[in-house]
Amino acid sequence: MSTSIQISTPRPNAIDPYTDIGELALTVADLGRSIDFYTGPLGFEVISREGREATLGAGGQPLLRLTEVPDAAHWPGYATGLYHFAILLPTRGDLGRWLRNWLSYGHPLPGQGDHLVSEALYLSDPDGNGIEVYRDRPRDEWQWEGNTVKIASLPIDIRGLLELAESEGQPWSGFPAGTTIGHMHLQVGDIPQAAAFYVDLLGFDLVAEMPSALFVSAGGYHHHIGLNTWHSRGAKPAPEGSAGLRWFTIDFADDAARAAVIERVSGGGHAVEWEDGVAVIHDPWTNTIRLRVR
Repeated sequence: MSTSIQISTPRPNAIDPYTDIGELALTVADLGRSIDFYTGPLGFEVISREGREATLGAGGQPLLRLTEVPDAAHWPGYATGLYHFAILLPTRGDLGRWLRNWLSYGHPLPGQGDHLVSEALYLSDPDGNGIEVYRDRPRDEWQWEGNTVKIASLPIDIRGLLELAESEGQPWSGFPAGTTIGHMHLQVGDIPQAAAFYVDLLGFDLVAEMPSALFVSAGGYHHHIGLNTWHSRGAKPAPEGSAGLRWFTIDFADDAARAAVIERVSGGGHAVEWEDGVAVIHDPWTNTIRLRVR
């Protein structure tokens, strides 16, 4: 998990600072094709596979669950749902080794962004699901103005990234132990409505915003969830049967931390269902969120 720390006095009803993103699940059109992609050029390991479902992870830790819906329509893009999920690697050298592996499969250089708090590379899977692979800079290098973190989108030193991986002399053998799902980024239909749900009800702290996007976190992280309307203002979810996000988890340190969120969500008029000890809720655009205790 990404280390969570408090950076200021918590506001009333703030989510527990040791909250993280845990796993996610995707619908894909061809399970075999997706496993080839996610294990080869991307770097996950297969933890289990049965029928039309597979669980992938790193270091034995489950992170990604795939469900095949044969001939599922390609993710349409202009809909609410997944913008990207973000795979957080432990070190900059790990990111360089990952990039070297990605390029060895003949793929073009991914999209990129030096965000000051992190270095991130962007791509999509065969079904159009967005993916970010990134590493964080040390927290003492992050710049804050009050409770707002400074984020930019600058070019990455790609040459330096690859040279670091080469100089460390470690072979690539897939995502290393300690790899996590660092954050989720969602397409939503309305920013004020997103703030009302994710900040006021769930209790995440607002750490960065613009008219068309919000970034929220727990415990002073740069963001656990991004929310934007860049391609989805006023939009609806993708048609049923499309590839895309099935659910993701928010993981809590203990039952009390989760119970506080559940109380706010149910008090706000949102249904809470239970599946095998996991609370299941839906945001205003029917994105499914599973609330777990680690």
